[in-house]
Amino acid sequence: MGVNERYTQWKTLVPVLYDWLANHNLVWPSLSCRWGPQLEQATYKNRQRLYLSEQTDGSVPNTLVIANCEVVKPRVAAAEHISQFNEEARSPFVKKYKTIIHPGEVNRIRELPQNTNIVATHTDSPDVLIWDVDSQPNRHAVLGATESCPDLILTGHKDNAEFALAMCPTEPFVLSGGKDKSVVLWSIQDHISTLAAGPGLSKSPGSGGFTNKSASKAGGGNDKRTKSPSIGPRDVYQGHADTVEDVQFCPSSAQEFCSVGDDSCLVLWDARAGCTPVVKVEKAHDADLHCVDWNPHDVNLILTGSADNSVHLFDRRNLNPGGVGAPVHKFEGHSAAVLCVQWSPDKSSVFGTSAEDGILNIWDYEKTGKKQGATGLKVPTAPPGLFFRHAGHRDKVVDFHWNASDPWTVVSVSDDDESTGGGGTLQIWRMIDMIHRDEEDVLAELENFKSHILACERS
Repeated sequence: MGVNERYTQWKTLVPVLYDWLANHNLVWPSLSCRWGPQLEQATYKNRQRLYLSEQTDGSVPNTLVIANCEVVKPRVAAAEHISQFNEEARSPFVKKYKTIIHPGEVNRIRELPQNTNIVATHTDSPDVLIWDVDSQPNRHAVLGATESCPDLILTGHKDNAEFALAMCPTEPFVLSGGKDKSVVLWSIQDHISTLAAGPGLSKSPGSGGFTNKSASKAGGGNDKRTKSPSIGPRDVYQGHADTVEDVQFCPSSAQEFCSVGDDSCLVLWDARAGCTPVVKVEKAHDADLHCVDWNPHDVNLILTGSADNSVHLFDRRNLNPGGVGAPVHKFEGHSAAVLCVQWSPDKSSVFGTSAEDGILNIWDYEKTGKKQGATGLKVPTAPPGLFFRHAGHRDKVVDFHWNASDPWTVVSVSDDDESTGGGGTLQIWRMIDMIHRDEEDVLAELENFKSHILACERS
């Protein structure tokens, strides 16, 4: 089936498969998308920050974009509303709030859990750039405009570090990997105000941020300041034989983290044990590894995605220092390189995977041994564990992010350069809850509808 045929088929199924869907056409592709803090809750929808980027052709500057997004609550949107979207138009649910002129392309964005107004970005350089998006001035991205100044620069890589980037859930630590085959760890504790209150920030996005010694004043400081402050790493970790493509912290420990790379290795590290690998799985896949994620609900489970089109689930209890360890399960539901894997915050066994085939798959590893139900998948035999397939993109899905504030809500972006002649597509969507809920609950609810329909017929 061709891409356009698949997309047309998907569009007809939107009212059946989705509780809500917003389609937003992007003038320029975004290589990364991340949810920021929730700003406001209302009866039918919530307002939330969204971090995006604009990867331009050089005619205008590359930018880091802070948008405000209206997230419609479950079972609010009517079927005709979610199906009547124009793929060439911008969504009324997504509005640009602030633009930061970024020095080079934005390859990766990560928010700091302790203060979600602080984000880190990777570009085509050895440095990690730290931004306080609340105090950064809003800029107009026109040709010739001066670049915005980062609030902090993290140095330590010896070569470009373009993609591997992570923020620690428990401490203000930043982790990065790059072409120099190294994993670099920083603490930005001394550069964050002690007023940064973490989750409470959503009520007052202006609180917290950087201390005066390391940040410009909000508003116009960027035009006057000539140099951003910089800090070196806590440690540099050596163990990969090729470019490090992704890194991730253990959700429960600032001292433990993992990395994957073009050497096909999955490496586990412990800062307390020195700068060499604790465990190194020499051949985690049959090709380069692009992505990794650590289960926030069960710290023994790690997901990896690869250019071999597959996703592997590892149990770290099965790994040993000799580099031996087979995956617990191999998930094979993509026809091209897997670019992003992420565990769901809503159910411990659920995760999403996106790939260059334009598909975003949702899996449940607890269902790998069970017969698959009918969930709108137009495939005769779905791979074990696969229970939902988002086919709303027509080119490679470069990034996606589960929403921790609105359950089962996902933002995803595709780089549509090859399929539609440029730009990108941003989609915010939520599958209908009957697909992921317990089967007995769903049948009980449908039984109520049956009784209602029969009563209507009798009357």
